Amino acid sequence: MAASRGPPLLGFRALALALLLAILLLLGCSAPAAYAGAEGVLRQVVWRRGDDGGGGNFFEPFNVTYDHRAVLIGGKRRMLVSAGLHYPRATSEMWPSLIAKCKEGGADVIETYVFWNGHEPAKGQYYFEERFDLVKFAKLVAAEGLFLFLRIGPYACAEWNFGGFPVWLRDIPGIEFRTDNEPFKAEMQTFVTKIVTLMKEEKLYSWQGGPIILQQIENEYGNIQGNYGQAGKRYMQWAAQMAIGLDTGIPWVMCRQTDAPEEIIDTCNAFYCDGFKPNSYNKPTIWTEDWDGWYADWGGALPHRSAEDSAFAVARFYQRGGSLQNYYMYFGGTNFARTAGGPLQITSYDYDAPIDEYGILRQPKWGHLKDLHTAIKLCEPALIAVDGSPQYIKLGSMQEAHVYSTGEVHTNGSMAGNAQICSAFLANIDEHKYASVWIFGKSYSLPPWSVSILPDCENVAFNTARIGAQTSVFTVESGSPSRSSRHKPSILSLTSGGPYLSSTWWTSKETIGTWGGNNFAVQGILEHLNVTKDISDYLWYTTRVNISDADIAFWSSKGVLPSLTIDKIRDVARVFLNGKLAGSQVGHWVSLKQPIQLVEGLNELTLLSEIVGLQNYGAFLEKDGAGFRGQVTLTGLSDGDVDLTNSLWTYQVGLKGEFSMIYAPEKQGCAGWSRMQDSTMFSTPKGTDPVAIDLGSMGKGQAWVNGHLIGRYWSLVAPESGCSSSCYYPGAYNERKYHIPREWLKESDNLLVLFEETGGDPSLISLEAHYAKTVCSRISENYYPPLSAWSHLSSGRASVNAATPELRLQCDDGHVISEITFASYGTPSGGCLNFSKGNCHASSTLDLVTEACVGNTKCAISVSNDVFGDPCRGVLKDLAVEAKCSPPSTTKEPRGEM
Repeated sequence: MAASRGPPLLGFRALALALLLAILLLLGCSAPAAYAGAEGVLRQVVWRRGDDGGGGNFFEPFNVTYDHRAVLIGGKRRMLVSAGLHYPRATSEMWPSLIAKCKEGGADVIETYVFWNGHEPAKGQYYFEERFDLVKFAKLVAAEGLFLFLRIGPYACAEWNFGGFPVWLRDIPGIEFRTDNEPFKAEMQTFVTKIVTLMKEEKLYSWQGGPIILQQIENEYGNIQGNYGQAGKRYMQWAAQMAIGLDTGIPWVMCRQTDAPEEIIDTCNAFYCDGFKPNSYNKPTIWTEDWDGWYADWGGALPHRSAEDSAFAVARFYQRGGSLQNYYMYFGGTNFARTAGGPLQITSYDYDAPIDEYGILRQPKWGHLKDLHTAIKLCEPALIAVDGSPQYIKLGSMQEAHVYSTGEVHTNGSMAGNAQICSAFLANIDEHKYASVWIFGKSYSLPPWSVSILPDCENVAFNTARIGAQTSVFTVESGSPSRSSRHKPSILSLTSGGPYLSSTWWTSKETIGTWGGNNFAVQGILEHLNVTKDISDYLWYTTRVNISDADIAFWSSKGVLPSLTIDKIRDVARVFLNGKLAGSQVGHWVSLKQPIQLVEGLNELTLLSEIVGLQNYGAFLEKDGAGFRGQVTLTGLSDGDVDLTNSLWTYQVGLKGEFSMIYAPEKQGCAGWSRMQDSTMFSTPKGTDPVAIDLGSMGKGQAWVNGHLIGRYWSLVAPESGCSSSCYYPGAYNERKYHIPREWLKESDNLLVLFEETGGDPSLISLEAHYAKTVCSRISENYYPPLSAWSHLSSGRASVNAATPELRLQCDDGHVISEITFASYGTPSGGCLNFSKGNCHASSTLDLVTEACVGNTKCAISVSNDVFGDPCRGVLKDLAVEAKCSPPSTTKEPRGEM
């Protein structure tokens, strides 16, 4: 239901496309084996439950405490890796697969905020269903044998609408958020108590046999506490004591709270936290938010953080005494519906996380970090054995080592034959130069800005700057529909045809201004949220202006037009005069000045205020509001300016189609669509791959599928300069593709509805499958042995068997390696999608790799002369491979030599 091509911004149109889509549901994936590092600490109950995790204990009940070194699980110190995964940013059907992928990646813990406005949309009315079924989510975490870190807040920030606060809080008389204010504290305590009580009733705390081991009260309050003076200090102390008084039996944390009370662990949120120490020796060092990417704004850039830098930051954290680190985010997901925060934050919350918005592994980030986690777990016996500080050795001006062992280590000699538990981290913090360092009787080469991990204080298992994981190249496959009769529907197939979805649309034009009986008139400009209560992004303001013939003559003689000015607008304002769009303004509390073509007599002036996510961060959130501020003035009249601020304005909340629910399948009988041409029937992309819709040909609006609001869309192109100075990982970005969960699609008669504000070409919209079509890797014969060659001896000491390096490739779930498009053992050059053979090349490479990999979901190939022969003696050789992934039915026969 997009508008047809034509002059943009001449009116609003709601557009609908009826699709006949054949869909298969994707409900989770097989769970990988549990990581061996957790064995012997807890005994997990082995029987399985139903899809929702069922009832009963998930673990034998255990206590959670802490000392200065680490969190203690069942009385034993643990080095813990946590994966941020916000349950409402995925469908509940996606949760099992996502949790399993976190576990497979080496996570011990799942972290999530609790979203107050999702759970209490109206005062005293609670919601814990579908994407907000927190209990089901917690039980699924436990069913995978993982722990849960519950950040109750209840302020979340999280780039979530209004920071997670319900908008009805603003209407409580005398309320001030996040300060020593009784109305706010009463509501906060009620909600926090509700969540804690629910967790206890469902037996989800560790001492009840559940997964919850940590919880958080407030969130980054130290960043804004100074704005509230002593009242802020009192509030922080009250929040801490209130939480402790709930008797949850597990530790509470406060992030970025350097003055947290002794009973609360203060923690770090940052890109790097290796230099962080809590405010008391008695507390462990915890990193609650490791920013492995960043969020994006409409028209801004999509930040990117490299796998190497992310791994470096994590390795340095554990090297320098850290004990629990949480990726923010490990899976970012989608800001479905109107949950995106503000100002102007996009629908995608991909965050450049190790698992992408669609639930697909982002390689090499996921694989590189998985290898890092394995290496850290190999060091865990040594890391937890040291009660004080590790041995520190200065290796150079910008190089250093930290050695963790059960006894004093003489670092000048070899560790071969030493029975001590010993692990070492060697760091080169020079950003540009390689360094060769001498320790343990041998030389180690350290790339710039890297950490080498030696689980046995002798052999390198992992270096943060040397990636052994594959690279995956995402491809969106789209199909082109062919026209057909109603009796013989066409198929949207994944072929090489054109990419477009359909040219068949129905339209319904939105009324400008007042459209329903629930409008009202009042003198003066009202604040947007006070009127809408955030039930819609949209609020109409309409007034009338009488223009004399003298004004018309005045403008004609001067050759000018009058202008409408508004002191401040927030996020989007549109000006309509006599039913036609005059102009728009976008920004966060910016001024508007719009020339308008008034006519003699009565003119109807309509303003549309649009919200694109409520402010989610900062002090005094309740005062930020929305809509217009200051004066609304008509300038340039013959008798001077006219102040319209206190005129009689008629208010209408939302859109007629929105409140008539014409996006819902059951409402189509009364939707009043105007058909543009005969209907065409379609099918969805086959298989189980995630589905995306490309709305790049449209302007700005909202999209629904089968009554589900996918979210806002807005086709703005990012600047090439990258993100702001506060983010160090720039990259141009154009938000045009939006995730449609397969669970929201049916076998047939799927309904897509767009509310389009600015115009576009709906015939160019496409429906696409999202998966990694190309996987590739390059491994040197001098790379480290595979981490699977490492193990722990009965003493706890790490040991490695002699093994050659391996190149590993793996396709997404439901795909197999269908073709090897490049393979060379020798001196290949280039990178993924750009490999080429060098002067040295083993002619057998392609045949051997094809035999090992084609037809399999994954394969591993030893990188050595024993496999390929030695094509050039005395030369260091690499194995480079590029492969295509396809559904099993499309697997190709091995091709001939390149």
